Amino acid sequence: MPDVPYRNIAALLLDLGNTLVGMDPALVAGALCAEGVDCTPERFGRAEAGARPALSAWIAAAASNEPTSLVYVREIVRRLGPDGNACAAVAPRLLERMKRVPTQRLWSAVLPGVAAALARARGLGLRIVVVSNSDGTAEAGMVACGLRPLVDAVVDSHVFGVEKPDRRIFEHALARAGVAAARTIHAGDLHAVDVVGAAAAGIHPVLLDPFGDWPDMGCAVAPDVGAIVARIADARG
Repeated sequence: MPDVPYRNIAALLLDLGNTLVGMDPALVAGALCAEGVDCTPERFGRAEAGARPALSAWIAAAASNEPTSLVYVREIVRRLGPDGNACAAVAPRLLERMKRVPTQRLWSAVLPGVAAALARARGLGLRIVVVSNSDGTAEAGMVACGLRPLVDAVVDSHVFGVEKPDRRIFEHALARAGVAAARTIHAGDLHAVDVVGAAAAGIHPVLLDPFGDWPDMGCAVAPDVGAIVARIADARG
């Protein structure tokens, strides 16, 4: 596993969805129950995290023309118990329900410890840039959830015109941070998107894995953003 020079890190590039904010678990659990899937907010949160390695593998393989969002929802539903036929039926219906919810409402749950981690990172003098494959709402979403004052810039793929893992969006984020790639970490929840793209740009990737769902992917791993900031602070002594 590559070593990350935490002591020398001067900037954090951070994914947004499932890194800083998550889907409202009560809202999604309610939608799943309406589709006949027994679910609580806690069960949804665990299933969502468990779905990420399969989603990443599908993205990396580019094996079909299915929408990524449908694959994501299907992998979540599969982990909640329905058999193959039921899962195939529920997933598109659930996705349609979710599409009717505005992005800022759906992705409105600030993850535990995130605000404190960002504040600590700023206290360490780190530059912080959010890099999101979003739909043009990333900046407004950061404002709505109260996190925007804690970061230096927000790079939204819809606005920039290029999505992760394309190295160009990472290079643009580096320019916004004003820090060299060798002194920068990018943290995110999907290997095929966040780790592959960051590494291509010469940035140190850290894969977020809160429950230990990922196999060894040959990169640094952390449970959350707070753990990364703590490593930087500890390395500085």
